[in-house]
Amino acid sequence: TGVNAADVAGTVAGAAPAGHDLSLLGLLLHAEPLVLIIMLMLIGTSIACWAIIIEKVMTLRSVNDKTNQFESEFWSTDALDKYYDRIKKRKAKHPLALMFSAAMEEWFRSKGQERLVPSGSSRASAGDLTISVKERIVQLMAVTRNREMERLERGLGFLATAGSSAPFIGLLGTSIGIINAFRNIAGSQNTSLAVVAPGIAEALFATAIGLFVAIPAVIAFNKFNGELNRLAGKLEDFSTEFQLLLSRQLDKGSY
Repeated sequence: TGVNAADVAGTVAGAAPAGHDLSLLGLLLHAEPLVLIIMLMLIGTSIACWAIIIEKVMTLRSVNDKTNQFESEFWSTDALDKYYDRIKKRKAKHPLALMFSAAMEEWFRSKGQERLVPSGSSRASAGDLTISVKERIVQLMAVTRNREMERLERGLGFLATAGSSAPFIGLLGTSIGIINAFRNIAGSQNTSLAVVAPGIAEALFATAIGLFVAIPAVIAFNKFNGELNRLAGKLEDFSTEFQLLLSRQLDKGSY
């Protein structure tokens, strides 16, 4: 007996989901509950990553601009006590200014309100800069530098974790989605593309979201890590140069 083509078409249409929405929003809304939870978790992680990225871009841009301005003003000043007064009035909060302020405050606490002048400037009133004062200043600058770098590095660990784990979390969602898709195929006993495609698309969408989270997170982490390493080098160089300034003052017997 012949098979009626209209009957076959009707059977396929009845087995396949009618008008299944394959848009991104549709794939999200029609996903299996466990896969949906994984997708929502990845979307939340993506939002958190972008918040950190935007905040770090603004913060590091401001810190770099203020650091360059500070270095230019510092090495052109005649007397560091006057420049310290200017920094206090500005209430500068970037790392170099805080390191400089910590050093000057310890200097004044130890020796009183005497003038400290850069190399090449007019000599200040005579006095002895003891090694203990110098060591305390160096240690305070190191502590301030470490504290500020720790503050600037906050959030980078989250970016690194998101960048490394998001693809695997997405792959977990994909694996669960494909298992569910094959289970539905077995239940319907129909391997037509209309039946297979929606389940596979939902499963692969989880991996796509994971990559969407991971790629910007990894790029941003590498970029910020490089900028922070360069900034740490600048802070270290400034600390070394300030130590040399203290040593010259110690050799001259003035500060």
